[in-house]
Amino acid sequence: MNSLNQDFTGYSPTWCPGCGNWGIGSAIKQALVQLDFSPDQIVAVFGIGCSGNMNDFLNAYGFHALHGRAIPLAIGIKLANHKLPVIVIVGDGDCYGEGGNHLIHAARGNHDITVIVHNNRVYGLTTGQTSPTSAKGFKSKSTPLGLLEASINPLTLVLTQGATFVAQGYAGDVNHLTQIIKAAISHRGFSLVNIIQPCVSFNKINTYQYYQERIYNLDENYITDDLNKALIKASEINQEKFPLGIIYQKQSPTFTEDLIQLKEKTLIEKERFSNTDLLIKEFI
Repeated sequence: MNSLNQDFTGYSPTWCPGCGNWGIGSAIKQALVQLDFSPDQIVAVFGIGCSGNMNDFLNAYGFHALHGRAIPLAIGIKLANHKLPVIVIVGDGDCYGEGGNHLIHAARGNHDITVIVHNNRVYGLTTGQTSPTSAKGFKSKSTPLGLLEASINPLTLVLTQGATFVAQGYAGDVNHLTQIIKAAISHRGFSLVNIIQPCVSFNKINTYQYYQERIYNLDENYITDDLNKALIKASEINQEKFPLGIIYQKQSPTFTEDLIQLKEKTLIEKERFSNTDLLIKEFI
């Protein structure tokens, strides 16, 4: 076992007391410990927002990306060393808003990364503006008369774009969430974990009480490899019901597995290309 800080604890978090991020942060660290990783064996890419602040709170190789750009950076890291577990830690505004295009194409490519989304349905870091997952009619500083757009359903979105692992967790149940994150990281292919969490400071609608009345764990006999059933189950979000657990999982070749250039060695193991004269001749 590596001698580095095995519990993955970094600096003390500065999240608001009661924020769902505390539960999510604990679940991520517990999952990594239970998977027997050490901090030098994984890399985490963070988006911008309250979730992105975990860049300082998680002791591991980390990269703090630009707003909405965490996924393409994670894909680049995975292409450079496809043997390295890569996780993406982002928020709903960061991932489903600015980064929505990257999310779609990462899913359709079945890139072997794990995307963990803190979904509090507002832009918490900038004091509560509406996010893509805010409900229609939600009143905020940016929509004082109520949000006009419909809410995005991230589960059905990635399911229809080829994601091979789709799950939903709840920040108020750390033990259950830990098991979901472990399964997502262990899955070979694109994984999305949508984590519903209250923002105690700026979202007074989607509170712990609100979710406690609407969440439920999937039955142990639930079949995870039926896409049509998964779409029906994921659509329950639209009726304000929130199933928790692995909604869909199916094994398919990953993007890096299909790259013949990576069959023998990772890119970082290969010798650097140095015959520039050969390339120059092609353009003369």
